[in-house]
Amino acid sequence: VQLVESGGGLVQAGGSLRLSCAFSGSFFGRYTMNWYRQTPGNQRELVASISSAWITYYADSVKGRFTVSRDNDKNMVYLQMDSLKPEDTGVYYCFAQWATGYWGRGTQVTVSS
Repeated sequence: VQLVESGGGLVQAGGSLRLSCAFSGSFFGRYTMNWYRQTPGNQRELVASISSAWITYYADSVKGRFTVSRDNDKNMVYLQMDSLKPEDTGVYYCFAQWATGYWGRGTQVTVSS
């Protein structure tokens, strides 16, 4: 399995970004797909996830602002980020979880105040 994130960049506070994660491998539909973010000096934190049954989870800090979705036909997972805040700045990682887990290399998101 390989994961490639894209869509990061620099945006002003209040703006939006859409992250994408391309999954290469088999049985994509069986994986829970997760988005983590990491800021310097901190551990990676779970931001959002979507299970194989389309059950979603959001960290309290992003509820109502972020939306996670998946396209099982395209082997893609997305994170729509709206009303961005400077504290959303970090490297965003895609993590695929089933029998084992796989990480992408991350994409940088910077939100300026």
